[in-house]
Amino acid sequence: MQIQMMQGAPEVLPESPAITNYISDLKTNYEKKIVELQTQYEQQEHQIHKLKNDAIYYENKYIEIKERYDLLIYKRFMRSAEQFPIDDKQKMLFSGEAEPVEIPAIEEAEEKTEVKSYARNKPGRKPIDPNIPREIVILDIPEEDKICDCGVELTKIGEEVNEKVLSIPASIKVLQYHRLKYACRSCEGIESEGVAPTVRIAPVVPSIIPRSISTPSLLSTIFTHKFEDHLPYYRQEKQFERIGIDISRQDMSNWQQHVYNKLSPLFDLLKEKVKSGPVIQMDETSMEVLSGIKTKKEDKIPGEHKLDIHTGWMWLARGGPPGEKVVWYEYHESRAGKHAKEFLEGYKGYLQTDGLEAYDYAVKEKPEIIHVGCFAHSRRKFFEASKASKNNKSAEEGIKYIRKLYDIENALRAEELNENEFLKKRKEKVLPILEQFKSWLLKRADEVPPTNLMGTAINYTLKQWDKMTAYHKSYHLTPDNNACENAIRPFVIGRKNWLMSGSPEGAKSSCGIYSLIETAKQNDIVPFYYLMALFENAPKASTSEHWEKLLPWNIFKE
Repeated sequence: MQIQMMQGAPEVLPESPAITNYISDLKTNYEKKIVELQTQYEQQEHQIHKLKNDAIYYENKYIEIKERYDLLIYKRFMRSAEQFPIDDKQKMLFSGEAEPVEIPAIEEAEEKTEVKSYARNKPGRKPIDPNIPREIVILDIPEEDKICDCGVELTKIGEEVNEKVLSIPASIKVLQYHRLKYACRSCEGIESEGVAPTVRIAPVVPSIIPRSISTPSLLSTIFTHKFEDHLPYYRQEKQFERIGIDISRQDMSNWQQHVYNKLSPLFDLLKEKVKSGPVIQMDETSMEVLSGIKTKKEDKIPGEHKLDIHTGWMWLARGGPPGEKVVWYEYHESRAGKHAKEFLEGYKGYLQTDGLEAYDYAVKEKPEIIHVGCFAHSRRKFFEASKASKNNKSAEEGIKYIRKLYDIENALRAEELNENEFLKKRKEKVLPILEQFKSWLLKRADEVPPTNLMGTAINYTLKQWDKMTAYHKSYHLTPDNNACENAIRPFVIGRKNWLMSGSPEGAKSSCGIYSLIETAKQNDIVPFYYLMALFENAPKASTSEHWEKLLPWNIFKE
């Protein structure tokens, strides 16, 4: 009976508030749980994504640090020249296996190149310059040995000649000037009073530094030793002591300052001349300078002071018309673009530099100046990547593009074409290479991390592309700024020896002497002879025409 009632019961139970609330709470809890799980899932997904990005970042950072470490090892122990070994199987000592990279082949036109015959140098010592004076020393046998055993006197049939180099130590001598005086013992000068001096004496020899013991030859020797041979004044002081003369380093420094001040009209002409040509190349390098301002020492004895040393900058400009090349050094306390802007005031033409942003600022509001870049800096970055990067084959491919531009430039320069023919042929040959190179750069830029050496090289080249490729517009431009870097290299080498300049004034006068020496070298003149001729004639110069004749390309003209 009870079972029948259960079977006949309705399918839906009557609603109960307790059951309804229970089900509602259960549903709410499940929904909250689902939301919490979804939130946790999203957080974990975000964390996983972040960890993946961090892993990629640290992996790239590790590769970047490893590359820079390998590059430092290479620079420390390997050759610094940007050249590759002939054997491609020769790998860098500290690098691992390079990953294979798909590299597009450079399309090369089928051109026949005439290769000049090569004459191999004979082994042995090179002959000594015949212009060097010879002192003949006769070596003969004793007179008794000139008689044969048969009793007949021997006949000279020839001689053997060999040469040895004799070094004569530096020597000095003193020029003692005797200025003769004359007077009239008869009238004691009464007859010539008001017309001529009573006592007449020979005039003093004009000197660039009056009342000093220096001569043009001595000043030329001192300055070429320091600014061409990189020999600091304190070492020259010791050299002079060894040959018996006392010339202190302070004397030499003072003479340098006197000469610089005396030649200021000549320096003005050089600065004008460097901006009179179609192209100016610029570069800069740092130097330590004693400011002369005393600052209190920290954590030292109270009341003690020390001279302040700050980092200044040596700016260099190379320019001038063809046949009258000028190298101009200029000292400033900073690397700010305002210094380049002030220097370029009034200039119209091409400015070729590296990628320093200060030069962009200098020409920003100067449409009359066309800024040109330097392929050598781009090539250097690819070269560094090839020696330290894992994908060195890709970096070498970038270098091949740049090398082809140089090959074209060298071949066309060797043909000695006129300007119009040269520009026409250069554009025909260079522009297709540049198009291929840029396409390759854009493709590789999407495949390489921007912070490693390869990415740095690609990004630098693309950023400087418009400036670097502008060199094909002028006959007077080359693909790089190397001529300017070569002109600043003597200063960089000398800086390792004399370490710092004693004052800002000393830095400025050093700029003047460096400008004279490097300008002379640019015009194929031996600096010592130019300085000596300049110091002999400068005391007589009084007009701009006189100073014009003392420029390196004019001073030895008859």
